Amino acid sequence: MTVAAIRPRSPAAAAGLASGDRIVAVNGHRLRDVIDFHFHAGDERLELSVEREGVVTLRRLDRRGADLGLELAAPRPGDIATCANKCVFCFIHQLPKGMRKSLYVKDDDFRLSFLHGNYITLSDLDEASFERIIEQRLSPLYISVHATDPELRHALLGRPRHSAEILPRLERLAKAGIRMHAQIVLCPGLNDGPHLERTVFELVPLHPRIVTTAIVPVGLTRYRERLPALRSLAPAEAWALVATTERWQQRWLAELGSRFVFLADEIYLLAGLTLPPAAVYEGFPIAEDGIGLVRRFEDGFARAVGRRRASTPGGALTIVTGEMFAPRLASLLIHAGFDPATARVAAVPNDFFGSAIGVAGLLTGRDIQRHLATQPDLGLVVLVPAVALHDVDGVFLDDVTPADLARDLGVRVKVVPPTPGALLKAIRDA
Repeated sequence: MTVAAIRPRSPAAAAGLASGDRIVAVNGHRLRDVIDFHFHAGDERLELSVEREGVVTLRRLDRRGADLGLELAAPRPGDIATCANKCVFCFIHQLPKGMRKSLYVKDDDFRLSFLHGNYITLSDLDEASFERIIEQRLSPLYISVHATDPELRHALLGRPRHSAEILPRLERLAKAGIRMHAQIVLCPGLNDGPHLERTVFELVPLHPRIVTTAIVPVGLTRYRERLPALRSLAPAEAWALVATTERWQQRWLAELGSRFVFLADEIYLLAGLTLPPAAVYEGFPIAEDGIGLVRRFEDGFARAVGRRRASTPGGALTIVTGEMFAPRLASLLIHAGFDPATARVAAVPNDFFGSAIGVAGLLTGRDIQRHLATQPDLGLVVLVPAVALHDVDGVFLDDVTPADLARDLGVRVKVVPPTPGALLKAIRDA
């Protein structure tokens, strides 16, 4: 494992470690990846075999608390287990050509599931990987289920050569005490209706090892040439799904002490229904999958407004978001006392991916520039959501930078973290 950074005055710094060092073993255990490092680095005293400029030396490190003060480099694309499936709904297959290479990486790596919450299919997990998950207690894992009917799941995964049967794999992990979060990407006409009910009801007996089951709508871009015909969820279908899910939740809350199955925020927004209160999400364990993210933001916004001093922006500004959340954000600002003529919400259409994509995280720089260029007055600053930018290099999906956007629009552009407090501060400081 390569050391990416060392925090000054930390145990790692005291041991003489430096950025660029390769840690090849911990207490005599050879390392395969970052999971092995953390698994073997739990002792108070560590002996690290460190390679620097081709020479391996021993470095002794005394732990002071949980933080060792070192950051390990992310795995290289070639080290990641990639997905051999050709899922009918795969978002990566719906990307246009010419984007940065990293966007086309289809990972199906249990290590990334454990470390970062990436969803994996388990369909081509080999015996050694199963044994390692169980031995090292890699929990929780995030599992793409989609359907428990073997033939239907095989079709949804693009009819891979290997078996797609999921229940025996889930049962084995559950028996070993591994906690899991299941996901169902809902494709109308394929795995909805009775198929969805079968899937959910066959997962329920594995609770509490399967902690949650998330139902998310299929995302369809305009780049679907030569791909299976799919359609988006209709508003009436979304409304019916909410009603059905609420009945299931009431039943399982009484029987299991948990609602177990949860719907993506998009489904409530599509149905035109109020999102459930925060308590329904049982601690928001899968908010990053779009389950309760809007509720958490709106409640946090209300609390942040209640704490802040009465103030108004220093000048007019424009707040960028996707078409799906824009009406709710505008309403939040009005209820907080902001003048909509001063704190303007720009609902940016997603021309790049298509009108079916309405979330802020998939906005491109060019779509933002194109839409804002038609607005009469952007004010002093344009606030763009950080979720639309790549974490590492700070660029939009189309490689446009915030600086490019500011230059083209002739106005200051500020990237805002996706928290209520950060948004209110950015508005106040405008």
